[in-house]
Amino acid sequence: MYYRFFYAFHMLTIQFIRENRERVIKRLEVKRFKQPELIDRIIERDNDRRTLQVKTNELQAEMNQLSKEIGFLFKSGEPEKAKEMKERTSSIKAELETFERDLQDANTDLNSWLVQVPNIPHQTVPPGNTEADNKLIREGGRVPELHEGALPHWELGTKYNLIDFDLGVKITGGGFPVFRGLGARLQRALISYFLDHNIQAGYEEYLPPLLVNEESGFGTGQLPDKEGQMYHVTEDNLYLIPTAEVPITNIYRDVILNPEELPIKNTAYTPCFRREAGSYGKDVRGLNRVHQFDKVEIVQICHPTQSYSALEEMVNHVEQLLINLGLPYRIVQLCGGDLSFTSALTYDFEVYAAGQDKWLEVSSVSNFESYQANRLKLRYREPGKKRPRLAHTLNGSSLALPRIIAALMENFQTPDGIKVPEVLHSYMGPGNEIIK
Repeated sequence: MYYRFFYAFHMLTIQFIRENRERVIKRLEVKRFKQPELIDRIIERDNDRRTLQVKTNELQAEMNQLSKEIGFLFKSGEPEKAKEMKERTSSIKAELETFERDLQDANTDLNSWLVQVPNIPHQTVPPGNTEADNKLIREGGRVPELHEGALPHWELGTKYNLIDFDLGVKITGGGFPVFRGLGARLQRALISYFLDHNIQAGYEEYLPPLLVNEESGFGTGQLPDKEGQMYHVTEDNLYLIPTAEVPITNIYRDVILNPEELPIKNTAYTPCFRREAGSYGKDVRGLNRVHQFDKVEIVQICHPTQSYSALEEMVNHVEQLLINLGLPYRIVQLCGGDLSFTSALTYDFEVYAAGQDKWLEVSSVSNFESYQANRLKLRYREPGKKRPRLAHTLNGSSLALPRIIAALMENFQTPDGIKVPEVLHSYMGPGNEIIK
């Protein structure tokens, strides 16, 4: 396709970091990770942990041996000798408590530091810090020529009674639009169409909870990295989901799969919630950036040797949705500085919104390799093998609705109304092919 295939098994376990120190530091520089001292600190602390573990094991073994000998001496009628040995066990027990406490401290340090280390970017990820450094893969569709007096979607939404932004402010606040009438129906039509398209491609539909616990947020990497972007229900210590990726992937937390079950392909529609702290300016008008939005997600759990072919399949799958909707689009490979904390390789989809003369991101399709699986303890076991191995996880938006609706409204507007793409006609119902 548009990349060479590499079989990589980036667990970012301590062992992987120890064995690949230079490679880890060099590749993380592509992701703008500027803490090589943290990598060295992890290795040094792991040396402490290993030493403590050896001493702890030795003392436990000595305790076990003494316990056996003490029992034998009592049975043999040598209680005095047994008492002497018992005194030694008391001394060992005190030492053991100290070593176990130090070992626990070492493990706590290592866990707190390891979660600060992002996933290693794939070898094809280009360096760079901004959107301008992203690599254009391909583009498709035709940019429309609009009639004179064409409007952006926020004005179209008011003109045709599709979206009420002021009502959302009244009920909740900025970034919570209210869809009404045919606007609500268009939203529902897109959700149904996206789900049907995914199901036809072999994805199983789920309807998961919209709140998750800390373990789930940690498992997919939202915590602690994006804690400030998530809405937190403090009394219950639960988080509103920023994407269906979180609950759907966490279905397989602490699970060992059979290879025959792979790949697992799931899809889900959910509302999503993001604080979007610090997002201001002209690029956030209307539906361009909101705090609550609807999205259909696809998730795959794969064998490590198959995850990049699965990524290609998912990219083609999302691309077909945009082709069917008749939207002009482009696919870009994200540079290192634009990659998420957990991703090894990401392709973004952008659609052109003619009323704004702007490209809007509507999907990210990512391969996390084994990074999430390591946090989730999501594994598979090959036949005849005793030790399970980490699976690979992938996900993609298929699709996020607000900007899709914005682009559809702007690109298909005419002096007489907004044309609905043909693929949505059956979902909208008779007589709603044009929104007037």
